[in-house]
Amino acid sequence: MDTSAPTLIPAPRELASFDAQRALQLACDTFDIEARALIGLKSRQGEAFARAVETMLRCGGRVVVMGMGKSGHVGRKIAATLASTGTPAMFVHPAEASHGDLGMVTPGDVVLAISNSGESDEIAALLPALKRLGVSLISMTGRADSSLARHADLALDSGVDQEACPLNLAPTASTTAQMALGDALAVALLDARGFREADFALSHPGGSLGRKLLIHVRDLMVSGDAVPCVAPDAMFGALLAEMTGKGLGFTAVADAQQQVLGIFTDGDLRRLIERGEDLRSLTASAVMHPRPKVIRDDALAVDAAGLMEQYRVSGVLVVDAARRLVGALNLNQLMRAKVL
Repeated sequence: MDTSAPTLIPAPRELASFDAQRALQLACDTFDIEARALIGLKSRQGEAFARAVETMLRCGGRVVVMGMGKSGHVGRKIAATLASTGTPAMFVHPAEASHGDLGMVTPGDVVLAISNSGESDEIAALLPALKRLGVSLISMTGRADSSLARHADLALDSGVDQEACPLNLAPTASTTAQMALGDALAVALLDARGFREADFALSHPGGSLGRKLLIHVRDLMVSGDAVPCVAPDAMFGALLAEMTGKGLGFTAVADAQQQVLGIFTDGDLRRLIERGEDLRSLTASAVMHPRPKVIRDDALAVDAAGLMEQYRVSGVLVVDAARRLVGALNLNQLMRAKVL
């Protein structure tokens, strides 16, 4: 028999009738307060911001972001944004750092410590150890006279005049300011690094941009015996068997050196039937469409998609640098790879 004390569940509070108009007004007030906070933030950035960007840019290690509570949640996002835009970064929880995780910080790192009050006990406890490590310390605080700002090598001002919270207690405008200041650092850094779309794709291989900028035609095309191809003197029956057997909706016509001479598609077959042609007597060279659209195997798959869209075709032949036939690609393959 369970003799433990029963769990006490607090009774639900009585709620006044909901005021939809007040809720909407508070939302508008929140937007106004946080917008003013960001405008104020802009006017207070100067040499310290530029030096902070340069310090992170020249960092031989990583940018280690720290913060407690809501500032910690913001810090995790800032670290993730920095890492995804070319600046190696990670988040270290200050409380865990005091119990061993400080070993993640090395002398070549830069520490970005975030605290609205600048008096976080957990961060303050780390200051002597960080100084001994010789890391560069950048603070992001709402008070220039705080302990954290005074001990930092560079102090960034993220202060706000008012929180959006009606009680002026819950971090709202202040965390918005921290987030925006972190984004500003990341944007300035990626620009200074010459970070481009292709670099972004490398750190986002699972996203749509990664698929568009990292997948090449050779990664998706069929090759070898799977490529539908016949000689120009092949009879129509052999051509049809090749196209049907390979299942791409078309077949290439190429010479003995694998130079592409033409293409025959399902659409071409329908048009021949409509004209009442005697198909059995025709050769591949007689029915092929000459000078078909081809694409290099080292081209991006998204470029192949663009070529198909431009010319309203459902597939293209793939050639190498010497314009020899090496593969074939159709819309279904692009769709399966989520390039489209």
